[in-house]
Amino acid sequence: MSSKNVTALAVIDALNKITGGRIPLPGTPLVPGSHPFIVEKSSGIPGKAVLEIPGLLVGKPDKPISSIGVGMTLTESMIELAGSIGLDAIITHHPVADAANSGGVPLKPYLELYNLALFELHEAFHGLHPGIACMHGHRVLEKDIHYGGIPGNVLLYGQALPGIANAGDILKRLNSFINLETEKRMLAAEAEIRASTGICETTLSARPKIMCGETGAPVQFVLHIFPHTGFTSKHLESALASYPMTDTIIASISRVLPNDRLTRSIRDKGLTFIIGSSHSQEIYENGLPLAYALKHELPEVSVTMLRERVTATPLENFGSESIQEYARQMAGYLIHDGKGP
Repeated sequence: MSSKNVTALAVIDALNKITGGRIPLPGTPLVPGSHPFIVEKSSGIPGKAVLEIPGLLVGKPDKPISSIGVGMTLTESMIELAGSIGLDAIITHHPVADAANSGGVPLKPYLELYNLALFELHEAFHGLHPGIACMHGHRVLEKDIHYGGIPGNVLLYGQALPGIANAGDILKRLNSFINLETEKRMLAAEAEIRASTGICETTLSARPKIMCGETGAPVQFVLHIFPHTGFTSKHLESALASYPMTDTIIASISRVLPNDRLTRSIRDKGLTFIIGSSHSQEIYENGLPLAYALKHELPEVSVTMLRERVTATPLENFGSESIQEYARQMAGYLIHDGKGP
């Protein structure tokens, strides 16, 4: 089969094979409860709920697909990049919403402008591989992808892999997997080129670290949590009751603050607490395995990784001298103190 004969429908078939049939079939009502992985996510802000719909969201099923970009969270920058390099489709891990993921404008016409098809997966991809545990140095013994009845509230219980004896071993393994030394060199080079020592970058600022305990603390049984999914200190109590052999807690994708109730509870119990990989590294944990699986199922299609790198720069060091002057001039139109233009 040549790549010109691969269609969006073939991509759906490949995703269904990869996920074990988790993609809704055509004709499935797109409402919560109609399918296990059509899930509404809301924090109660009026009008801001999002409905996860795994599969093809934009584009016709017969659209030819010869190139796919795999990313985590869709943004206008990703759309512009995909369009400018001639990709046919984007597959994002995270769910998408009109305007929110497309620069404030309706999503469908924006993507159609560049002839881009769009697929999403998220919950339909969770729990399919043990990668997050592998990255963090343990083998999953038990897992729950909706702990406490909350969709996406993933809980893993695992045992340390051979070669992982203590908390420091986990940090070394993570730093290798996320290529921390390369990220350090990239940031140092950027700071030198931009003549700014105040630039911060997510991978480095949110790097793995030990929150409670020592580098040499022994690791044998691991409770792996993801705080941003709704995991609470009450969940911790319940999980530890189920897995009393736990000696180490790992929180990854998101993290908690030093004085958070969850952190205090772990500290009070004398457990080792490790902050693992951040959300910015999920492109490695979930994106890369998905890309290789797609390449296996659709060898005729080229696959590209779409990764966004986020930095924080002091105001006075951001951009060229000309753009700084431009910004100050434009700010004059926004300052209503009688001194603006």
